[in-house]
Amino acid sequence: MRGRQLDDLRQAADTPWKAWNEVWRVLAYPRIRLLFAMSGIAWSEGWRFYGTPVVQRHRQSVMRLGSGLQLRSSVRSNPLGANHPVILTTWQAGARLEIGADFAMTGGAVCAAVSIRIGDRVTVGANSIITDTDFHPVEVAQRVLQPAAGTARPVVIEDDVFIGMNSLVLKGVTLGRGSVVGAGSVVTRDAPPGAIVAGNPARVIHPEPGSDPAP
Repeated sequence: MRGRQLDDLRQAADTPWKAWNEVWRVLAYPRIRLLFAMSGIAWSEGWRFYGTPVVQRHRQSVMRLGSGLQLRSSVRSNPLGANHPVILTTWQAGARLEIGADFAMTGGAVCAAVSIRIGDRVTVGANSIITDTDFHPVEVAQRVLQPAAGTARPVVIEDDVFIGMNSLVLKGVTLGRGSVVGAGSVVTRDAPPGAIVAGNPARVIHPEPGSDPAP
């Protein structure tokens, strides 16, 4: 244990901003604990918050967050800089937002109108957005009559997925286990397990479509 403590002290000396991040994390703990209690969300072990997230849970929805959650909402908490705090939202009655263990995210938002299910060990890069709804209808007449009646379809993000910064994951998408989304991508279609997808709209860039799998 003594060796580990010395390593921590050396790191604090070499990267003082990280030490300050830990100080602010500890000071913010009571406020964040109260935020989740008032939102009716059960607290779990190993949660770490750098800056205060925005939590918007519809009272007739489900929001479940696994152990080891790490949310970075402060601009100083990540070298890429959060544009705004992490926002977690269940937008409508009956919505479900379920996140597994060891989820990490900097800035950005996750918004569920029907269902977003995220597996274990998923990392979301700075300022990315995951949503299962268009929010507003495409047709003008419907948009005038029902401005919040956009199309919604469930999103599934399986275990060990990495989503690069400034990406959008949109309605109806499934990201297969271990897949990677390149930075700045707009994901409108499924990604197979282990694939790398990138672009707008995102497409599989590795392995190349039609190529034989490695032996």
